[in-house]
Amino acid sequence: MPRLSPNDAMFLYGESAETMMHVASLLPFTPAPGTSPTFLRDLIEEVRATTTLEPPWNLKLKSAFLKHPLPEWVEDPKADIDYHARRSALPSPGDERELGVLVSRLHAIPIDFTRPPWETHLIEGLKGGRFALYTKMHHALIDGFTGNKILARSFSRTPDEQTPIFFNTGRPRPRPSGGHRSPWETALGNLRSQFDAAGEVASTLRDLIRGLRKGDPELSGRLRAPRSILNGRIGRNRRFATQQYDLARVKALAKAAHGTLNDVVLAICAGGLRKYLLERNALPTDPLIAMLPVSVRAADDEGGGNAVGAILASLATDEPDPRKRLDTIIASTTRGKDRLRGLSRQAVIQLSALTMAPSGVQTVTGTLGRVRPHFNVCISNVPGPQHPLYFRGAYLEAVFPLSIPIHGQALNITCQSYDGKLNFGFTGCRDSLPSMQNLAVYTGEALAELSPLLM
Repeated sequence: MPRLSPNDAMFLYGESAETMMHVASLLPFTPAPGTSPTFLRDLIEEVRATTTLEPPWNLKLKSAFLKHPLPEWVEDPKADIDYHARRSALPSPGDERELGVLVSRLHAIPIDFTRPPWETHLIEGLKGGRFALYTKMHHALIDGFTGNKILARSFSRTPDEQTPIFFNTGRPRPRPSGGHRSPWETALGNLRSQFDAAGEVASTLRDLIRGLRKGDPELSGRLRAPRSILNGRIGRNRRFATQQYDLARVKALAKAAHGTLNDVVLAICAGGLRKYLLERNALPTDPLIAMLPVSVRAADDEGGGNAVGAILASLATDEPDPRKRLDTIIASTTRGKDRLRGLSRQAVIQLSALTMAPSGVQTVTGTLGRVRPHFNVCISNVPGPQHPLYFRGAYLEAVFPLSIPIHGQALNITCQSYDGKLNFGFTGCRDSLPSMQNLAVYTGEALAELSPLLM
């Protein structure tokens, strides 16, 4: 049976009562005109009639002991669909705030590791007959790239197609990475690939050390994340907020600034964070540092498990001028990407592991959230399908991602593009970040501040 890669296993080892390592998506739908009043009831009955689940939906841990040294996925022949697929409702007519409150509560409930580690909730009661799907899955089983692949093949491109239920489509799906090798074969294979990449990593580290010795301000600044209210210990309860922007507008800003889409995403988040922290007299003097996950998969990779690297970048939150802040971000991300350019996939993962080593040490020693952080916030951008998707005639309005706050990282910002929109999900600790919806609003103001670039 498939064994977990070291990357996947780390999400199991990090699981605790406060740091639940599942990710999720919130998918709101507009039903087609003339949809039957019993549509949602009929749909949940169809789900309950499901007798077979496809990988990865039928995979559970062989041992529910999360610290197992060699965790392994096995198929669950008795997966209980009534447990995994549930019906929830808002007091009709529900609004976006009530939907956010419900999803925040659902995201604060831990995964049951004696079962396949996922749940989906059909949420009805939204104004105008709209409904939503909230689906969560443990990060050990899925990354953003794989989740996007599942999304693209779970819904149809036309409203007339009768899409199967996404966890039982009748089509074979790839299993998580790891294969059917023995533990020794897996270990030897990992060692061989790590050894092959060691030379590349050593050369890159030598360049970094030379830069530090020469007093390179970018290198020095990147390694000194300030303390902030984002980086204390967290509780188990969550807040979730959303925001949506026109993708073409953000791309146009990136082109005008000679940067990338990701650079503008960071600038939007930086501007929002700056105002949010200023409002609380909590803006550090030094710039906040963001950790940016980087996919190392080939374009034709079918997904499964996790395959990501990481770079650190300045958010320039100490800079009051929006244009200068964006220029600083572009310079910082360019330098980080230059270090990874030309490296093999395994070397990127190795170098990223070294980049994240201080946070790993803090995790092992239990000092996360108690000492100065290695970085202040994780910001991810997942590219999604740029065409409309439908489920049984209902139009998928947006894809809002939910991610993982941990001790020392009370906020996680993830955005996903879909059908010409850029959808932001802000997932935070309820106890640490009051009025988090304001942060989402302030990112819109930060985007508006950059609009003069288009004139």
